[in-house]
Amino acid sequence: MRRSSWILLLVLCLPLRLMAQDPVHKQAPLGSELIPVDSLRRYGHIAERVALPDYPAPGNFRLVQDNVLTDPYHELDAIWQKLAETTFRTSADTVRIVHVGDSHVRGHVFPLTAGEELQQCFAKLAYEDDGINGATNLTFSTPQRVQEIVSRKPDMLILSFGTNESHGRGYNEQRHYEQMTDFLLMLREQLPEVPILLTTPPGSFERGGTRRRRTYKVNPRTQLAVMNIKRFATQYRLAVWDLYNIFGGAERACLNWEEAGLMRPDHVHYLPEGYALQGQWLAQAMLKAYNAYVESD
Repeated sequence: MRRSSWILLLVLCLPLRLMAQDPVHKQAPLGSELIPVDSLRRYGHIAERVALPDYPAPGNFRLVQDNVLTDPYHELDAIWQKLAETTFRTSADTVRIVHVGDSHVRGHVFPLTAGEELQQCFAKLAYEDDGINGATNLTFSTPQRVQEIVSRKPDMLILSFGTNESHGRGYNEQRHYEQMTDFLLMLREQLPEVPILLTTPPGSFERGGTRRRRTYKVNPRTQLAVMNIKRFATQYRLAVWDLYNIFGGAERACLNWEEAGLMRPDHVHYLPEGYALQGQWLAQAMLKAYNAYVESD
């Protein structure tokens, strides 16, 4: 057969060979875009639940609510997705959570405890805190402060404010809302895809009486600040961990902590044991949300 005839025969047979072969589905390279849970199953992985730690509230605590996050808009799905990937070693990157806030964060025990509890389940998780005594949203609403947060390269932000906004008698809900908005817009400009979890303040007392005899009563403005934070979260489709209402709300939150001996004498800040319990419950709520995510298709 002449050479030209062989070439013609090869060209005619080549499409038949390609059509007879099943298409090859390539797996996404490591470190590429996130893989949803149902896709993880297609790759032969099964995202498993993590064991939930049990941290009972002190016996005197009353009106304690179910410890869950509120995330109707699935703001945190991206972080659960990344954490699920780390359990399969499909991503070599560390998942970084940055917890920003006031003195409750600045004291380190609250965020440190939450981070340590989460790291028991996720070895590739880094949990950092950035707190300032007396801080409000306004404190962090500067280019320098925002750039410091950006430089940490967070995969998730937790924002814990509200105590100082509500502590003064001149608390203004509209001003508080505007300050939250300004800070969020600055963060979104630099970190548009980073999921955000808001936490409500734990509650505090306001001081009265005289120098010789101090008296303390529950700060009624905390409840207003909490409602404002939750309204803001709904408006901007953010997730919330409602620390205030989970531990008793307007009726019992402050009294629960005080009667358990977990508040400092200033009746605003907490003893290390109090902050540790708050950190444990934050981690537990996050792990519950993670389990709910990996169980969904």
